[in-house]
Amino acid sequence: INIGSVETRFPKIALRSRSGRSIINGNWAIDRPGRYEGGGTMFTYRRPNEISSTAGESFLADGPTNEVLDVYMIHQQPNPGIHYEYIIPGDNVISPQLLAHRRPGEPLNGQLGMPESTSHEDEDLHRETDIRTGQSAGTFPVIQPGRFPSHQPENQVPAMQPPRQNREYNWKQVGKTECTTTCGKGSQYPIFHCVNRITHEEVPEGYCDSSTKPIPEEEACNLFPCPAFWDIGEWSECSKTCGLGMQHRQILCRQIYANRTLTVQQYRCQHLEKPDTTSTCQLKICSEWQIRTEWTSCSVPCGVGQRTRDVKCVSNLGDIVDDEECNMKLRPNDIENCDMGPCAKSWFLTEWSDRCSAECGDGIRTRSVLCMTNHVSSLPLEGCGNNRPSETTPCNNGPCAGKVEWFAGGWTQCSTECGSGTQQREVICVRKTEGNFDVLNPYECSYLEKPPSQQSCYLKPCGSKWFHTEWSTCSKSCEGGFRVREVRCLSDDMAASTQCDPQIKPEEKEPCNTQDCVPEIDENCKDKYYNCNVVVQARLCVYTYYKSACCASCTRVANRQPGFLGRR
Repeated sequence: INIGSVETRFPKIALRSRSGRSIINGNWAIDRPGRYEGGGTMFTYRRPNEISSTAGESFLADGPTNEVLDVYMIHQQPNPGIHYEYIIPGDNVISPQLLAHRRPGEPLNGQLGMPESTSHEDEDLHRETDIRTGQSAGTFPVIQPGRFPSHQPENQVPAMQPPRQNREYNWKQVGKTECTTTCGKGSQYPIFHCVNRITHEEVPEGYCDSSTKPIPEEEACNLFPCPAFWDIGEWSECSKTCGLGMQHRQILCRQIYANRTLTVQQYRCQHLEKPDTTSTCQLKICSEWQIRTEWTSCSVPCGVGQRTRDVKCVSNLGDIVDDEECNMKLRPNDIENCDMGPCAKSWFLTEWSDRCSAECGDGIRTRSVLCMTNHVSSLPLEGCGNNRPSETTPCNNGPCAGKVEWFAGGWTQCSTECGSGTQQREVICVRKTEGNFDVLNPYECSYLEKPPSQQSCYLKPCGSKWFHTEWSTCSKSCEGGFRVREVRCLSDDMAASTQCDPQIKPEEKEPCNTQDCVPEIDENCKDKYYNCNVVVQARLCVYTYYKSACCASCTRVANRQPGFLGRR
């Protein structure tokens, strides 16, 4: 049979029943190696690797067959011939040396006849090898005991085995090894043990002839394929070196069979979620933010201040461009708060009380003064030095009147609306007259016990109050700077609190030195060209040459730039 559409390096052999049913390699198709049922037995079809091996294909069956089967050769090259083996019952033992030295086609011991008797217990394997024929195709009918084919090839003589002596022990297959895989076609081998021919009881291998022990041949097992899976490749490079691009990867549906990973139709993986094959990517923004300087020192030596750094938008060519050309959402901060820790030698003050201690005459107003160290829980006054701010200040609500003896007026209002305060009252020496009091020198009443003129008072707990430090020095000497102070909320026991009213919180930062700066005049800093305004508009002052050639124009622009806050 000549199949021109089949491209193969080696000839193929095919198996078909006399009824015309194809068993292996039929219907114009080449089957995979494996096990195929036909003729009442199971055939193992082997096909070696056509690239790395020069061996041919083979069929192997344990038999017996129950019908006549035809073997065909499918080839385009010259016929390489067929080697075949067959099984017949017999009592005689054929020496392996005899088989090894016999020429192909030569009868065994000169006998062509059949053995006189057959027995299933005496079955043994005998082999005969055909010479290579020059025919392009041939049909080899199955040789059965007692019958030979009616037409023999001219160069082939059937050979029969001579009688052999009975042996007490022989080799018997007792099982198979475990399959090498759980799915996707593995392999296993038969296991042969030496047994008693009559009782089939296993005995040590030394009882059997080791030269006649069958060679275990590989058999396929667990032929069903392994579950399919998605084989995910690596991502490709991003389609763009900057900005938003795309990247791809290959996704294949794969199955493992016969120790090989095969690509299969994607519907076999439909039970699994298919991974994405494309994705967006961005290696960098084409115009990117660059931090040109490190953070400056904090604006205050202690407490909360601010620090800055220079952040610029730079193009791929390294030029400084407008901030709008970069992604503003990704802009690094160029200003941030910095906490240098509590000011260990700072006095924290409350505002003056609204009430005067005396309803009339001289009185005082008070405030709280607190020295803050590392923690508000410890307040050693000596840590802030001797310049403690005053806690009282004089006040006067108008003159009062009196009589003879010590005369004590009513207590004034408490100097504070909450917390600890003081109350004052007027104590004078008076002489009572008709309807009037004459004020005398206090000496006149010195023999009398003078009533106290001041006492402590406590109306109610204050809760939490705002305390603040003095203002820091201004960050700039001209053109608008800022100064800061630390503000804290403290409870009655001077512990940190969150209960202060945020509506009345003192400011922590305020502008200062808003007057214009008077630039120093440098006689050597002049414009050498009449069109230096073009240099300024083109932002070329960053280059040393233009900065020198247009010194005056570039300096004026630099003086107008906000130097402390940085560009935002």
